Amino acid sequence: MMAQKGKRGLSPAEKSEVWKRWRSGESLSSIGRAINNDPGLVFGILRLQGGITAAVRQRSSYHLSLQEREEISRGIAAGFTMRNIANQLDRSASTICREINRHGGIAHYRATEADARTWDLAK
Repeated sequence: MMAQKGKRGLSPAEKSEVWKRWRSGESLSSIGRAINNDPGLVFGILRLQGGITAAVRQRSSYHLSLQEREEISRGIAAGFTMRNIANQLDRSASTICREINRHGGIAHYRATEADARTWDLAK
């Protein structure tokens, strides 16, 4: 009995290579050989976007950045009020309150987890 290959996704660099080669007109087989993977996997990557390269994701300046979330986390640890934190960040106190409540409350707020969750939900 053959050992089953574990499912392995492509790294961002490999996906970038797939798209670059696809745009230059290479075949699925050729791309698969270049990234040392199955052409079916290449097809699956391309099919998800209809063969069109996805736009690079970027945040709006209206949304909280990771640095701002880190400041919120530090402010909570230092015992500052939400209004103090909001004034430091030049944001509305309600924005800070919603951010904290949305991501576990004062006792459980973690900046990196909040940022990752927000980024995932924005897809």
